[in-house]
Amino acid sequence: MKELQAYLQYLQTQRNLSPATIKAYQNDLEKFIAFCRRQWEILGLEPSLNSVDKYLVRDYLVYLTIEEGRARSSIARNLASIRGLSRFLYKKGTIGRDFGISVQTPKQDQPIPETLSMEEILLLIGKDAPGGNEALQARNRAIFELLYSSGLRVSELVGLNLNDLDLNNQYLRVMGKGRRERAVPLGEYALDSIVEYCQIFRPQLLKDRGRESLFLNFKGERLTVRGVQYVLEKYALHLQIRKNISPHTFRHTFATHLLDNGADLRSVQELLGHASLSTTQIYTKVSRSHLKSVYNRSHPRA
Repeated sequence: MKELQAYLQYLQTQRNLSPATIKAYQNDLEKFIAFCRRQWEILGLEPSLNSVDKYLVRDYLVYLTIEEGRARSSIARNLASIRGLSRFLYKKGTIGRDFGISVQTPKQDQPIPETLSMEEILLLIGKDAPGGNEALQARNRAIFELLYSSGLRVSELVGLNLNDLDLNNQYLRVMGKGRRERAVPLGEYALDSIVEYCQIFRPQLLKDRGRESLFLNFKGERLTVRGVQYVLEKYALHLQIRKNISPHTFRHTFATHLLDNGADLRSVQELLGHASLSTTQIYTKVSRSHLKSVYNRSHPRA
C-alpha cells in the first residue's frame, strides 16, 4: 500500500529512526492493514484507508487481545504505530479524518526494573573474571564500569568510537535513539578503566587492523550487542548473581542510584537521553528514599 510506504519513508528520512524500529512499525501496520482488508471485504467496501474509523481500530485491538492473546504492552505499541500512520496521512490530506486520535491507549502495568546492588557491581568489575585472556577481561571491566557510570544503552556502547572520548573533560559523545547526540559525563572509575584498556590492552586486540571502534572482540572487530550480552551472561553465571540481568540492567541501576542519592528527575532524563520525562518517571517507583555537578555529587562512582 503506497500510503504505508510513504509513511515508512518519512520515518526514515524525517524522523531518523533506526532500521529495526522502522521494521517494527512496518510489521505492526501491515498486520493492521491486512485486518482492515478482511473487514472491507466482509462489508463490501472498497479498500481504502479513508474507510478506517476509530471503531475499526478498536475492533483490531480487541482482535489482538482475544484472538492473539497479546499483552497490553504489545497492544499499546500497535496502537502507537496506527496513530502515527493516521496522524501522518491526515496532516498530508490523504485521509479525511485522523482515525487513531480518539482511541485510548490501554493502561500499562509498569514492572519495577531489576537493578544491581553495589555489592553485585563490585563483583562484576572485580578480579574474579571467567575465562578469556587478560586483554578481554580488562575490556569487560571497562564495559561494566562505563555502563554503570554513564547509563548507556548497549547499542550506544558498542557504537562508540575512539574519537567519541573526551578524556580531558571526562565526557563521552553518544549517538542515541533517533540519532540524537548527547554528551555524557564519565566517572573517575570508568575513566581509569577505559584508559587502562585503551593504552595497554586494546592494542593487543586490534591486530593492526586500524579499527576506530572503542570496544573490540577477540578478532579485532567491533564488539556487538549480542557479544556484550554473552559476556554478561558468563559473568553472572560465574559470580552466581541470581538475577535476570542484561546490559540494560546497568542503565536501570544507574538511574536508580542517581535518584537514591538526590539527583533530580530532569537531570537523569537528560543523562539517559530520554525524549520524554514520562519514560524516566518509572525510576521514581524504585527510588524515592545542572548535569555534571549533579552527576559528580550524586553518583556513587563518579
